[in-house]
Amino acid sequence: MTTSKREEMIFSIKNLKTHYPVLGGFFRKQIGTVKAVDDVTIDVRRGETLGIVGESGCGKSTLAKTMMLLEKPTEGKMLYDFNGEQKDVTKLNAGDVFDFRSRVQMVFQDPYSSLNPSKRIIESFDEPLRVHGYKNPAERKQRIIESLRMVNLSEDYLYRFPHEFSGGQRQRISIARALCINPELIICDEPVSALDVSIQAQVLNLMKEIQKELNLTYVFIAHDLSVVQYMSDRVVVMYLGKIVEISEASNLHVNPLHPYTEALLSAVPVPVVNEGKSKRIPLTGDVPSPINRPSGCPFSNRCPKRMDICTQVEPPLQSYGEEDHQVACHLYTKPI
Repeated sequence: MTTSKREEMIFSIKNLKTHYPVLGGFFRKQIGTVKAVDDVTIDVRRGETLGIVGESGCGKSTLAKTMMLLEKPTEGKMLYDFNGEQKDVTKLNAGDVFDFRSRVQMVFQDPYSSLNPSKRIIESFDEPLRVHGYKNPAERKQRIIESLRMVNLSEDYLYRFPHEFSGGQRQRISIARALCINPELIICDEPVSALDVSIQAQVLNLMKEIQKELNLTYVFIAHDLSVVQYMSDRVVVMYLGKIVEISEASNLHVNPLHPYTEALLSAVPVPVVNEGKSKRIPLTGDVPSPINRPSGCPFSNRCPKRMDICTQVEPPLQSYGEEDHQVACHLYTKPI
């Protein structure tokens, strides 16, 4: 990655929280709070792929939906670069939100549910193009054909229904639909988790080729760390709504700091039978409830390296060693 990309931030998330009230009792009073995303701060650099990884329920998808304004944040700022001007997207007027929608698109996990089963493919593409200002029908059709060609699909597919395609083809159609209005940033929420492994490889390679051709920025979310490492320039590790580690992808597998990251890496399969592999690190205990999270470090009840301070004080996310490597763990805590 070049220096200019490191310096140019396209999306900056500051102390973001997305909480949901838990209601109970006859009068439906609030009896608790689900802290799905809790005090998350990350920067997305223009032209990079930022990977976000963690177990199911760690808040990855909620973070993605909040970034897309599909969920309303409880607190925090989300600063997007509108041609050099940083604007908080949580406070945009209707016109600026419309502009934001044209710049940021999303590819969802299930390609079948993200396409209307009662509409032909051309109709699913045509509506967003009309909404975003493509008034000429011939221009819209040409734009749709170009988008399909980017994902190696024929224009003959335009008049078919979603059920007539395989899972891999449907996901490529979803990627093409995200591309058709020329976005700058695409948020990918587990885009290959529902596909066969061989199809996953095709879709991932295709996404990398398109990114290079169009200079796109990706936020790539998955629970499979090997997939995230393959796609990403930097990796964010989340646990129970919080970021526990941020690192360059090339450095993460050789120098993981947080015990949770080490456990995730130890579970990644090695394709060569006779190749040496580090010992699997099993995690004991259950994932705590996001309603009643343990005091101190959220990972303390499952951590094999737990210390007394871990159950009392929550560690801050701090830089350790290299400037781009950050970790929230008392093993590496420095005085603030």
